[in-house]
Amino acid sequence: MTKYELKKIFSRTGSRVALVLLAVFMGLTCYFAAGVGWVDGNGDEHKGMVAVSELRKAQKEWAGYLDEEMIRKVIAENRRIRESPEAQSEIIRERDIAFSWQQGIEEIRDLLNHSYAVGFRDYDYYQANSLTEDDAVMFYENRTRLLKEWLAGEAKDQFSDKEKEYLIRRYESIQTPFYCDYVTGWKQLFEYAPTIVMLIMLVLGYLVAGIFSNEFTWRSDAVFYTSVYGRDRAVLAKIKAGLLVVTLVYFAAFMLYTVILLCYYGMDGWNLMVQAAGSWKCFYHITVWQKYLLILIGGYIGCMFISFLSMLVSAKTKSSVLAVMVLVVLIFIPSFLENINSPVINKIIGLLPDQLLQTGAALNYFNLYPLGKNVVGEVPIIMTVYAVLTVVLLPLIYQEYRHKEIS
Repeated sequence: MTKYELKKIFSRTGSRVALVLLAVFMGLTCYFAAGVGWVDGNGDEHKGMVAVSELRKAQKEWAGYLDEEMIRKVIAENRRIRESPEAQSEIIRERDIAFSWQQGIEEIRDLLNHSYAVGFRDYDYYQANSLTEDDAVMFYENRTRLLKEWLAGEAKDQFSDKEKEYLIRRYESIQTPFYCDYVTGWKQLFEYAPTIVMLIMLVLGYLVAGIFSNEFTWRSDAVFYTSVYGRDRAVLAKIKAGLLVVTLVYFAAFMLYTVILLCYYGMDGWNLMVQAAGSWKCFYHITVWQKYLLILIGGYIGCMFISFLSMLVSAKTKSSVLAVMVLVVLIFIPSFLENINSPVINKIIGLLPDQLLQTGAALNYFNLYPLGKNVVGEVPIIMTVYAVLTVVLLPLIYQEYRHKEIS
């Protein structure tokens, strides 16, 4: 029965078109994600595998622990480049040549801009240009200092004393020095992962929305529910088909996306702390590889919950259109609420299921929730809550269709 339900889903012309569109838009997303270039010694920009190889080689020369000695070297190198005639020139090509020398330290230079920023939420690309070697000693201390100043000033009313203590403790307890390496592949993967997951979810919503409602659309519900196993095994087969569709499509698409980008850029940097790989302010103590797993699993839980909620709506209303509308509301309405700058609204948004579809971004949010005597970030909460809710939805769908009245 399950095999037959899967055949009905994928034999529809609309389903095939949806999968083709998913492949097309995934291809476009991968194309944009592979857009990192490299500038050669003549100031000319290059794209493609050769450019990636040269960029990797340049940044590998500066791979190592970001201790005081390494930071001093980077500051000195940045000053040497900045004071060169090429960097001071009014000619664009000359400045491009100077930039080509800077590519090896660009990732570390970005960390310097974050560490020595004027304020916790400030960022100035040229901040590193004002540093001297003597500033190197404050590299890690600045991270915690800026947080404390922000919590005591701009954000003093956004967090409770317990939450402030929690954030400061997380910042102070992280192990340093960080290791720095070429990590472009993972950074690009993380940047475009929400787009991929959103695309998968939209397609899944369409695929599963008609699993139950189609029986009513085709006027075959009378035959379906009066058959011997129509109210038990047949309903279970539909639920299993929905589970298989979500699982197979999600993992096939996301793993394909992962393989394409990491084969193109390389897997270097998988064991770095996320704070040294584009998430300087993150208070979770996780590595790049662990962040990837959280994005993968979080996206799957989000797709499962929204898909089965869509199936339940379809069961209640006998309409695949309303089921798809629920999907759209859950994904896109929260983006409008984000324009309301309120700590309470932000905490509510942090618990909505769309956050699972962008887990990588959620790891950088400072949405905290009291849990007994402890304080917990939003990511472990939403992953746990929606995993449980997904399991709860299954018997609800089953019971809804076991007692469905035939019209």
